[in-house]
Amino acid sequence: MTTFDDRERGFEKRFALDQEQEFKAQARRNRALGEWAAGLMGLTDKHVIEYAQVIVKSEVDQPGDDDVLRKVFEDLKGAGVAITEGEVRMKMAELMAQARESVREGK
Repeated sequence: MTTFDDRERGFEKRFALDQEQEFKAQARRNRALGEWAAGLMGLTDKHVIEYAQVIVKSEVDQPGDDDVLRKVFEDLKGAGVAITEGEVRMKMAELMAQARESVREGK
């Protein structure tokens, strides 16, 4: 039975590591998305950092990509940026791929 117990513990550790890496990747993606959106809205310096932090926090407060997408899209629209929801969604996917790669590489 110890072989099965060892395998089970191994799978549990792997699952926990995968979840931790995904959480880190989402936070990095959200920060990058906030910085990107802040640039489109014309924010500068500390306002870019503050806005990116708001986006990261919005994911923690209400987990889910849809909430982040809705927040960023509505903020962009409110700032008069001509962009579609699909374009924001594509940018999120692009930034998520980059964030996952960065986390995997340990950066």
